Amino acid sequence: MATKKSETASFEKQLEALETIVQDLETGDLTLEESLSQFEKGVVLTKDCQSILNTAEQKVSILTNGSLVEANLNDE
Repeated sequence: MATKKSETASFEKQLEALETIVQDLETGDLTLEESLSQFEKGVVLTKDCQSILNTAEQKVSILTNGSLVEANLNDE
């Protein structure tokens, strides 16, 4: 179970870092070089987060015997 907690913590930490990068880029206060560096970091974080999400989706699929059912989670 430690792996599950570390994956979640890692995902949350990476997502938080990605949100910070987006905020920094949106301010427009960075130099071109800083912006490019932050953008590159953001791309890496995005790929890492997507990989974690894909793994989670595969686990859910296995646990539900491959019969994923979409559910509306909005409180509309």
